[in-house]
Amino acid sequence: MTASATERLHHRNCHLCEAMCGIVIKTQGEEILAITGDEDDPFSRGHICPKALALKDVHEDPDRLRHPMRRTQNGWERVSWEVAYAEIADRIVALQAQHGRDSVATYFGNPQVHSYSALLGGAALARSLRSAHRYSATSVDQLPHHFAAYFMFGHQLLLPIPDIDNTDFLLVIGGNPLVSNGSLMSAPDIRQRLKDLRQRGGQLIVIDPRRTETAKIANQHFFIKPETDAWLLLALLHVIFQNKLVAIGPLADLVDDLTELEKITRDYPPDRVADIIGIAAADIEHLARQFAQARSAVCHARMGASTQRYGALVQWLVQALNIVTGNLDHRGGALFTTPAFDMLALSTSMGQRGAFDRRRTRVRNLPEFGGEFPVAALAEEILTPGKGQIRALITAAGNPVLSTPNGEQLDRALQQLDFMVSIDIFLNETSRHADYILPPTFALERDHYDLIFHTLAIRNTTKYSPPVFPPVADTRADWEIFESLVEAFEARDKPRRRSLLQTLRARWLTPRRALALGIRFGPHGAGWNPFSGKLSLSKLTRRPHGVDLGPLASVARERLRHGHGRIKLAPTVLTNDLARLERDRSAPESPAETLRLIGRRDLRSNNSWLHNSKRMLKGPERCSVLIHPLDAAARRIADGAKVRVESRVGHIEVTAVLTLDIMQGVVSVPHGWGHGREGTQLHVAATRGGASANTLTDEQYIDELCGNAALNGVPVEVTVITESRSS
Repeated sequence: MTASATERLHHRNCHLCEAMCGIVIKTQGEEILAITGDEDDPFSRGHICPKALALKDVHEDPDRLRHPMRRTQNGWERVSWEVAYAEIADRIVALQAQHGRDSVATYFGNPQVHSYSALLGGAALARSLRSAHRYSATSVDQLPHHFAAYFMFGHQLLLPIPDIDNTDFLLVIGGNPLVSNGSLMSAPDIRQRLKDLRQRGGQLIVIDPRRTETAKIANQHFFIKPETDAWLLLALLHVIFQNKLVAIGPLADLVDDLTELEKITRDYPPDRVADIIGIAAADIEHLARQFAQARSAVCHARMGASTQRYGALVQWLVQALNIVTGNLDHRGGALFTTPAFDMLALSTSMGQRGAFDRRRTRVRNLPEFGGEFPVAALAEEILTPGKGQIRALITAAGNPVLSTPNGEQLDRALQQLDFMVSIDIFLNETSRHADYILPPTFALERDHYDLIFHTLAIRNTTKYSPPVFPPVADTRADWEIFESLVEAFEARDKPRRRSLLQTLRARWLTPRRALALGIRFGPHGAGWNPFSGKLSLSKLTRRPHGVDLGPLASVARERLRHGHGRIKLAPTVLTNDLARLERDRSAPESPAETLRLIGRRDLRSNNSWLHNSKRMLKGPERCSVLIHPLDAAARRIADGAKVRVESRVGHIEVTAVLTLDIMQGVVSVPHGWGHGREGTQLHVAATRGGASANTLTDEQYIDELCGNAALNGVPVEVTVITESRSS
């Protein structure tokens, strides 16, 4: 940095989670001097969480890769982009020619949706490969939400969002918004919003096997046995139907199958359900009446409710509860967004509402959803010989060894691939297996727009951010990497070549131009009239703090995508799955001493992203197992003891923390840890690497209906290795 360098302020959104908090980055030359909350951002209102400071750490991280790397017998070596593209294309095209299109798979990780250019570019790469083997983080996260939306509302992106700024009653099941900042309801400064809810006389009720950070500020928290949320929701609906509390409201003429749903819920009275879920029948009855009789109410179920064996059932029943009480498309209830860049309209125009079960995996016969197979099947599709076996893998912005079930099995599978490419900025637990690593520019070196999270936000807002820094010489943006690979594939394989017009269109229609068109012709856009005063990308660029487009509104009649704009309250594919719920309940139970594993989040990390930031790792050890004192006493486990947690597929060693904040019979291990493995280059993370919860999760333990991974409810046992120091 030179003495004459000028200090500058840059306004943008933090991209490290879903909340879209507005930040101000003060720079001088190439140095970041400070990162603070943007008081003028209409959505986040100056709020940031500790993660925002990690933007500086990741940007400046000496472990971050900045040039293409090729594996050799003597280790990693730098190569040019041209050489990397050519050699990768030669190998991929040759493998597909020899073994078929499906011999190459793709995996896109969670960070992909935090870059609009990666989201658009990655789709082009997947289309070019023409392989059925597409995988992503969706099926270890929110797939049940999309599944329910597709069958109920006609589109996988039609996710109703809680209007928490106006609700009188918020019921949270299996979610911890104080730590996640919302999660499928992008909500910056969620603590203040929940405080406002209570101050205006509203109720916050949390249902969770752990007394989470959110539960501790709630009006009431109920412990619930893992994987029994569907039973609770059926009982709530039973009470509402039997007590004639159904009041759908203005959407009543659009709702099908109300009688069918009423018949289904007759079999789930609170007296039957109470022992199954661990909540008293009187409490179930009271909760149902409170919800139905509130002026406005909304139920939101998240990770704990989604990543379980009945996640799709839960998400269906959540929306059924919102609908029958008149809280869908109602102020203070669950509403659909109208974002400036309308992904819903765009995908609909392209015939991409979603799809289910058009094909199945070769080994376990698991169904496809939305063009992707469940990632729980990825390892076995690599390890099992035969036609369609995966022989090459391209990963982008993902670390599935740490984030997908039975990560140790996948770790072994990646070693057996004929070829692997990782588009990633780190040499991590997954990319260490690659033959080539292609590192894109980091977020501060590219422009930013939240395509997905504006679609999931609790208020309609929009914001565009130009780059903070110019790209380092000889680096490439994520979309440039994808497009260059596509062109390299086409040059070697005539059948996949685009026409001249398609090629020219792809080169002209850069992500930024696509963004500009999407905003101009979106629901708030100027269209062909530059004098309308409405939105365009150029106008948005001149509003660095973002633009408030107003609260969520009643737009269901315009947004529904089923034929004739209907709501399917009891889709057959979901109602049929209740037989599995009943079947599993009647099956022999695990031994009484078996514990059930659940995950948890941490405010200072995001999956495995931020564990190479020294400031994010400060403080007490966070990779531990939480266990109830009575469960610990039965196993002679003292607080602080080193323990072994073991499941069917693997085991880890962690420190035990005894707490009454966890339900008896349940233990909790956080997600995203397990660093320090040989061949990685994460020097800070290696010092406090922890253990991976996905060494315990079971690739066979899934939601059989939609294929989503069941990361919660996995049977485990805990035994002492060494006593605590204090003992």
